[in-house]
Amino acid sequence: MMGKPITGKSFGGCVRYMVNKPEAKILSAEGVRMQHANAIIQDFNMQRKMRPELGKAVGHLVLSWSKEDLLKLSDDIMVERAREYMEKAGIRNTQYVIVRHNDRDHPHLHIVYNRVDNNGKTISDKNNFAKNVIACKEITLKYGYHIGEGKDLVNRQALKGREKVRYELYDAIKAGMKTATNWKQLEAQLARQGITIAYKFRSGTNEVQGISFEKGNIKMKGSAIDRSLSFVRIDANLNRNQQVQQYHAAREANQPFMANQLRESIRQSVQAEYSHNPGVGKGLLEVLLEPQFVAGPPDPMGDADIARRKRKKHEAEHSQSQGISR
Repeated sequence: MMGKPITGKSFGGCVRYMVNKPEAKILSAEGVRMQHANAIIQDFNMQRKMRPELGKAVGHLVLSWSKEDLLKLSDDIMVERAREYMEKAGIRNTQYVIVRHNDRDHPHLHIVYNRVDNNGKTISDKNNFAKNVIACKEITLKYGYHIGEGKDLVNRQALKGREKVRYELYDAIKAGMKTATNWKQLEAQLARQGITIAYKFRSGTNEVQGISFEKGNIKMKGSAIDRSLSFVRIDANLNRNQQVQQYHAAREANQPFMANQLRESIRQSVQAEYSHNPGVGKGLLEVLLEPQFVAGPPDPMGDADIARRKRKKHEAEHSQSQGISR
């Protein structure tokens, strides 16, 4: 079993995506009406009003199993596992809705929950990634679910020597690739962990032909660490991150034409990656097609913290100007 925790601002886009998708099936709900998407959204937003300053009140979880586990997962069992996951991750005493989707080969479900709990307290999103890994691992081992192969499942503590460094490099580079939009940013992030980058140039030119990473006295080619860490693959990922950043900026600036152009470019980039590396490309495409990438009506409750910050800045500037005029 694998999980992906997400936080967001708008219940509207997220709930509509979950509930209105073809073949979607609402399995369970707590504290919200289940008649239709609008009723669920209204109930979430009503409770959210207890903490209007909390911008990202939307908790969104995707829980997935291997297709080998399909026969073990009835709707009722998936609800039990979802509740068990939430308990382990500290998601308690709050509204939620659990929806199963059947649009892929592997069984999976979505959970949307309110980060404003029933008592008006905030459910923390601190260490969400670590809590997710622990919860998924415990549930997978407890019920004997299929464990796929991959570097993310390797026990790092059991590694030694060169192999240990290899996985340290893998983890650090992969983490940096999630946020960096150019090579300088990636270099800076890795440098803070004692990792340097060495570029190999084509003879007599400035064209980069390959890349290596060095930590301590161990140096490895990117492709030797993992096939996804060649110069070409990393460069494509950084360019895509930059386009995603530009896409969000265009949406914020209300430039739909530019946003749509960037979205199409990102989609083509992901499809090109998918044709060479199905596992990576498919994951990226799923991320880009999630609700947070789909333009929707503004959610005034979700913008409360932004408005508050702007107001405080304006008041501070006004006070400063008043002091100068005196």
